[in-house]
Amino acid sequence: MRILVTGISGQVGRALLPRLRSHHVIAAGRATLDLAKPERIAEALDRLAPELIMNPAAYTAVDKAEDERDLANLVNAIAPAAMARWAAARNVPFLHFSTDYVFDGSGEHPWREDDAPNPLSVYGASKLAGENAVRASGGVCLIVRTSWVYAAEGVNFLRTIACFARERKELRIVADQVGAPTSANLIAEIVAGMVTDGPDAFRVCCARAKGLVNLSAAGETSWHGFATAIVDGLKARGMTLAIEQVHPIPSEAYPTRAKRPRNSRLDLSRLRQVFGVTPRPWRDALASELNLLAKELR
Repeated sequence: MRILVTGISGQVGRALLPRLRSHHVIAAGRATLDLAKPERIAEALDRLAPELIMNPAAYTAVDKAEDERDLANLVNAIAPAAMARWAAARNVPFLHFSTDYVFDGSGEHPWREDDAPNPLSVYGASKLAGENAVRASGGVCLIVRTSWVYAAEGVNFLRTIACFARERKELRIVADQVGAPTSANLIAEIVAGMVTDGPDAFRVCCARAKGLVNLSAAGETSWHGFATAIVDGLKARGMTLAIEQVHPIPSEAYPTRAKRPRNSRLDLSRLRQVFGVTPRPWRDALASELNLLAKELR
């Protein structure tokens, strides 16, 4: 099966490539498929002729998006719409990635796929617009909503905390935003498994999932809990750190340009029922990434 993967320099795109080796993978970087130029997407896809498209590419600068609304919408909504229309016209399945930021974070219950979205930020609104455009294309699609994505490489919370922990004695981390830290490798492992049986079986699952499924690690924590687990994990692996204290703080003590949802819990029932997948606990997935990171930093 010819699978096109976008965003190959990003965390999820990079993690997907080695897990799809049994297929003919088209690794589409910006030179191959520029999402900032959606008017050229159909022509590029005609040339590449994929049998399935996976689109983890996104504009993810959450705070910067408040001032770059047009660019965020271009990459997160208009480009996926163009890909989805091309795919729908040719009966090519389209797998698109989205985010917990489409919700406003109210309450404490995990968000179900059919709960009403209400994004708080430009980034969240652009991702929701992308979801709506993909579904409106009328093709075979699956939108995978995930949360708090990180990896041992790239620019993300794990590496930021690891860097600060080596340089600073104290950190102050938000403790009233709750979700499931989800490694890119965990996402890639599960998504690659979704297409193991080929495009026809995948189409059946897309229909059963109603085109939308939540995917995150199991369990929950706060950003403070995540940071503490990173620090403790690095110490347990023999890393020399300067950090002595990780202080919990409320969101109000760390104002950001874009508002974040307080509750990013995702209900994983549909993932289990349709795809037969029960994700690993977030601490287990973190342990794997810490092993890679500690090996690099030694």
